[in-house]
Amino acid sequence: MAEHRSMQRGALLDAARSLLSEGGTEALTFPALAERTGLARSSVYEYFRSRAAVVEELCEVDFPVWAAEVETAMQAAEGPEDTVEAYVRAQLALVGDRRHRAVVAISSSELDAGAREKIRAAHGGLVAMIGEALEALGHEQPRLAAMLLQGIVDAAVRRIELGAAEDPEVITEAAVGMALRGVRG
Repeated sequence: MAEHRSMQRGALLDAARSLLSEGGTEALTFPALAERTGLARSSVYEYFRSRAAVVEELCEVDFPVWAAEVETAMQAAEGPEDTVEAYVRAQLALVGDRRHRAVVAISSSELDAGAREKIRAAHGGLVAMIGEALEALGHEQPRLAAMLLQGIVDAAVRRIELGAAEDPEVITEAAVGMALRGVRG
């Protein structure tokens, strides 16, 4: 029974990822989850009390995986500039991944404190690593520089997601170029 429940929970989370990546947080509704999974709406409520609970669990499951992939790329880098480049490239490489799209949709929405805390925890390691790299490059305010750097990444993510006129590779190279010129100060 427990195995069946965990499979249904997994199916619900997967349906939530799809809904988020297709239509953002507005698309994530219990009727839509029920329809996607073939469960009765009342069954969806057995697994999750609210949309916030679905989002919070996705944060718990997907953010650490996503952050670990970015972190692995950063750890393989040699030197602070390569670390910054890996930070940008790894995030943009994950754009096509449904988990990443769900992560983006979630992080741009109004989150409750529980979900925000889980995102902050997952992001903590990345922010610390990018902060160290920026400090090594001579930034006096590495946290501010990190936030601005993430702004470049977020803009590039949106541009790729929109299916902009430019090729994703072109957007990635432009973002990497701007980031590296920017962090050199």
